[in-house]
Amino acid sequence: MARNADHTTEQQSVRVLKVGERVRHILSELLARQEVHDDVVSASNIAVTEVRMSPDLRGATAYVKPLMDAGEDDVVNALRQNTAFLQREVAKRLGLKFAPKLKFRKDESFAEADRIEELLRDPKVARDLSDDLEEGA
Repeated sequence: MARNADHTTEQQSVRVLKVGERVRHILSELLARQEVHDDVVSASNIAVTEVRMSPDLRGATAYVKPLMDAGEDDVVNALRQNTAFLQREVAKRLGLKFAPKLKFRKDESFAEADRIEELLRDPKVARDLSDDLEEGA
């Protein structure tokens, strides 16, 4: 008999999203309350923008963005050095059978959004967009 045979794929994916959001909240709370005893982490305001869970809920990739121009690489390295503490705290508060293994990555979506905005402001692109709007009208 297959495991989780009574759950549809959609229900499983919703669960993955819910657990990911819960992990994001837990990490955000730990960082906001400065419960990580690391000088780099304590000195930075860090936003956990997204947590992507593996389908089996055993792995979690947390995307972080230091605020106020803190050194992104330094912050991510400090978080990686404190992964064991953060995993232990997430496991305690999450209450799953298995604690997810945490990985930390820089959130580069803001830089990508800025790059797209820059492209859209280019006069050639603006001209093409205005031509498309006139043809559609």
